[in-house]
Amino acid sequence: MKLRNFIQEHLSFLRVEKGLSSNTLDSYRRDLEKLESFAKESGSEIQELSRREVGRWVKTLSESGLSPRSIARAVSSAKGFYKFLLRDGLIKDDPTSELLSLKLPRNLPTFLSEDELDDLLRVPDTGTALGLRDRAILELIYATGLRVSEAVGLTPSDLDLERGVVTCRGKGSKQRFIPVGRSALKYIREYLRVRAELVCEKAAPQLFLRKGGRAMTRQDVWQLVKRYTKASGLGRVSPHTLRHSFATHLMQRGADSRSVQTLLGHSDLGTTQIYTHITNRHLRNAYEAFHPRAKSHKGPAANRQEKPDG
Repeated sequence: MKLRNFIQEHLSFLRVEKGLSSNTLDSYRRDLEKLESFAKESGSEIQELSRREVGRWVKTLSESGLSPRSIARAVSSAKGFYKFLLRDGLIKDDPTSELLSLKLPRNLPTFLSEDELDDLLRVPDTGTALGLRDRAILELIYATGLRVSEAVGLTPSDLDLERGVVTCRGKGSKQRFIPVGRSALKYIREYLRVRAELVCEKAAPQLFLRKGGRAMTRQDVWQLVKRYTKASGLGRVSPHTLRHSFATHLMQRGADSRSVQTLLGHSDLGTTQIYTHITNRHLRNAYEAFHPRAKSHKGPAANRQEKPDG
């Protein structure tokens, strides 16, 4: 009799019912396979582990040198897995019910200034097909806040150049429509005119192609961002930095959190509101720099001496 693969059943449920991406599912799989290995080393099956044993597993993760973020994700994976087993009547008791989710401090996302973005976007050689492709994808990510996986998954039919809108399928297969600015549209149109140079008989249907007609991958975009940021003299920048810059610049110019949440495709407003911390800091810095009564003001008014009365 073939034993049931509870991990695979759980992952299939997440894929079909929750619409999670393959990357997210792979992360969950790795976490649960670690738990399964721990169970077997303890002489148990994964569905038979007790509260005490699951607690020991978390301790082994910490002792193995995993980062707090990786441990927090593994705990979250385990909690979701046992809730699935409990809901389907496969276990009678949830061994993670007393296991606290780890609350990690939320780091403020890094972003580029508008001048730094201009410097970065000017680096690709737009006299070549590949250079135009690179300029177009950088412009598009900054103009729309797309995730890298969303950008490389686009097809030409996802773009409405007349209306200036891109249709994106994000996490959980949720569809959203995002306006695209004039600069990005300009370079996308120019890239589409030379895209035929990258197309071959068996070319992929995606918008952004590698030489030879294969679709660009997330790793390809990471590499080109790394190459261009080095050439522009900027510090460590990732494609996600462009997404952060998109959201930050919108909020710095007065966009509300709900609108930015919709554009980014965040399911939880709390995820978007991290950008309010950045904009609050931005406003504070502006106040400190320019208000005549601010303690750190360095402008001309700070050096003026008030004349005594009379």
